[in-house]
Amino acid sequence: MAESRPKILVVDDIPSNVHVLSRILKDDYDIYFATDGDKALDLVQARMPDLVLLDIMMPGMDGFEVCRRIKADPATHDIPVIFISAKSEVEDETRGLEVGAIDFITKPISPPIVKARVRNHLLLKRQTDLLRSLSFLDGLTGIANRRRFDEAMTREWRRCARSHQPLSLIILDVDHFKAYNDQYGHQVGDECLRVVAEVLSDRARRPSDLVARYGGEEFVCLLPETDGPGATRVAEGFRAGVAERRIPHAQSPVAPYVTISLGVATVIPSAAGSPERLAEMADQLLYRAKRAGRNRVQDATVPVL
Repeated sequence: MAESRPKILVVDDIPSNVHVLSRILKDDYDIYFATDGDKALDLVQARMPDLVLLDIMMPGMDGFEVCRRIKADPATHDIPVIFISAKSEVEDETRGLEVGAIDFITKPISPPIVKARVRNHLLLKRQTDLLRSLSFLDGLTGIANRRRFDEAMTREWRRCARSHQPLSLIILDVDHFKAYNDQYGHQVGDECLRVVAEVLSDRARRPSDLVARYGGEEFVCLLPETDGPGATRVAEGFRAGVAERRIPHAQSPVAPYVTISLGVATVIPSAAGSPERLAEMADQLLYRAKRAGRNRVQDATVPVL
């Protein structure tokens, strides 16, 4: 599969300037454009560009405020912003750097300069993203860790709130895992967790689905734009997939092999709501699944949260 091209958002209220920059960069990058600050912020959230080329002087919301808002949002904070300005005053450059820009390009635009600076900053971002991705992986299982999940949860909550789409969360853990460790030892216990993580990753097939280790023997799966029945089907697939591995568990009163219990919560997020509340709901449903005998799925849907 060919590697996807970097995405660049060009923001300028003058269409001819947008056209010039698009012509310079279109052969190497996917170009999106906005002609005012509000549209730019909407596109940043919708497209998650790899870099933003941003004019300073625009009617309404100026470039400084657009950059400040991009940098204030944890989901978009790491997107590089390069200001493009007809002015090269020290005060403008100082203010731009203070709100989070990484570079300035002055007009009239020089194609070689634009290409070189965009290329260099994208290379630096790629290297930074690689290091960052490694910090988001669980060292034992190789799947996403709690930090990665928390960031994705916040981002998807906001996105689904804007689009009025459902967001589902599965929380699960391995039944009687302490007894498993006591019986087989921690090394075998670690291998059991790796197998469970593998099953979850194999069965959460959409690119937008995120499987993560939540802590200890507890895992989560975030399912954007997934309704309650759809999330329950995924959870039942997880449960069946782990059971099919027939990992021996002599100390389990549930079955002679490893099983999992799952809580599934679905909601249509609201801007006033809290992603933490969705996690609390899923955790309460997991507890109910355990109380009901384990090796089962407990689900619930709340219209708006």
